Amino acid sequence: MSGSGKIILHIDMNSFYASVEAAHQPELKGKAIAIAGNPEERRGIVVTCSYEARSKGVKTTMQVHEALKLCPELIVLRPDFTRYRQASKAIFDILRSYTTMVEPVSIDEGYMDITEVEGNPIELIKEIQDRILRELDLPCSIGVSPNKFLSKMASDMKKPMGITVLRKREIEHKLWPMPIREMNGVGEKTAEKLSSLSIETIGDLASADEIKLKVLLGINGLKLKNRANGIDSRKVDPESIYDYKSVGNSTTLPKDLTNQSELLKVIEQLSEKVSERLSTKQMIGYALQIMIRFKNRKTITRSLTLSHPLYDRNHIAEEAKGLFLKHWNGTPVRLLGVTVQDLADKSHAYKQIDLFSYEEDVKYEPVEKVMRELEEKHGKGILTRGMKSAKSVQNAETSFSKDFLDDHN
Repeated sequence: MSGSGKIILHIDMNSFYASVEAAHQPELKGKAIAIAGNPEERRGIVVTCSYEARSKGVKTTMQVHEALKLCPELIVLRPDFTRYRQASKAIFDILRSYTTMVEPVSIDEGYMDITEVEGNPIELIKEIQDRILRELDLPCSIGVSPNKFLSKMASDMKKPMGITVLRKREIEHKLWPMPIREMNGVGEKTAEKLSSLSIETIGDLASADEIKLKVLLGINGLKLKNRANGIDSRKVDPESIYDYKSVGNSTTLPKDLTNQSELLKVIEQLSEKVSERLSTKQMIGYALQIMIRFKNRKTITRSLTLSHPLYDRNHIAEEAKGLFLKHWNGTPVRLLGVTVQDLADKSHAYKQIDLFSYEEDVKYEPVEKVMRELEEKHGKGILTRGMKSAKSVQNAETSFSKDFLDDHN
C-alpha cells in the first residue's frame, strides 16, 4: 500500500469456536466440527462449524439432526465460553504488542490502525497473521483498507487465512457488483426496503437518490450510501469497549420492608428497568450485582459472574432474587439495587446470545424473539452494529455513580 492515508485492518478469526476446539484437541483437526448449544437434542441449532463441515453443506442455524444427515461424521460439541474468552484475550494481546490502536468489536474480531507503525505494512500484516496461527494455532483473515467499512468487507472476501487489500479506487469493480445483502450493516429487512427502490447491488446504493434514501431509511440511508462509496470516517477507538461499564437501577423503599414476597417483587421491577435500559443501549452483561441497604443504613453489595449473557428481564430477575435470598438475613430493608456489569455490545455478541438461547431451549420468550431476528441473517447487521438513535443516545447514562447510586423510583 502506498500514500499517506490511513491503514486500517479488520482481523476476523475463521470459524473461531470450532478452531479453538481444534487447537485444544489436535485430534479434531481436519474434521467436521459443529458447536451447538444443546448437541444432545435433535432440535439443537448449529451456531458455528468448521470449514470441513461447511464443505458438506452444514450451515449456521441449521438443526443438528439436519446437519448430521448431510454430514454423518459431524462432531457436535458444546460451547466452552471460558476457553473462547482465554483465546480471545491471547489474540488481542498479540495485536496490542504492535500498537495500542486496537479496537475489539466482538470475541473474535477487531480493528487495528497501523498507520503509525514502522515497517512495510504488508509484511507486518503477514507477520500478525502468522503469529496468531503459530502461537495460538488459530487461523484468521485480515482486510486492509483506508477505513473500517472497507476493511470489514475485505476480510470477508477470502477465507480462511486470507489477506485482502481493498483500495478506494477498486470499489467500483470489487464492491459494487456484490448483492446488497452482503454489505456490512444491511440486514434482510433493510435489503427488502432498498429493493423497493430497485437497489439490488452495492453499486445501485452508491448511485441512489439521497432524498429517496432518507425518506426510506432516515439518516441511516445516507450513511449506507457513503459506505457504498467507500466513505467511512469512524476512527479505531481502543476505548470503545469501556463506554459502558454497567447498567443498574436502585430504589429507596417507601417503608422498611421485611416481607419476602414484596422484596422479591421490587427486585423484579428493578430487573425489568435494567433490561429495558440494556435494550436501549444494545448491551448484554456477564456479571450481576445487588445492593441491599438495611434499616440501620448498613449497605452491602454482592455479585456473581455468569458464563451466559444477561439481558432478558426474567433471567436478570431470577439471578438477582437468588443472590438476594442467599445474602438477606431477614433484617428490614430500606433500599434495593440491581446492576448488570461486564458489558458487551449485543450486536457484536450475537454468537454468545445465539448459543445461550438454544442451550436454554429458548426458555425466555424475549430471547426467542431475538433469535428469530438473528436467524434472518446471522451476524449481518440485523441487530444494528453500534448504531443507536439520537433519542437512545440522549437517554443513555454512562456514569456508574449516577447510574446506580441515584435512586430510580
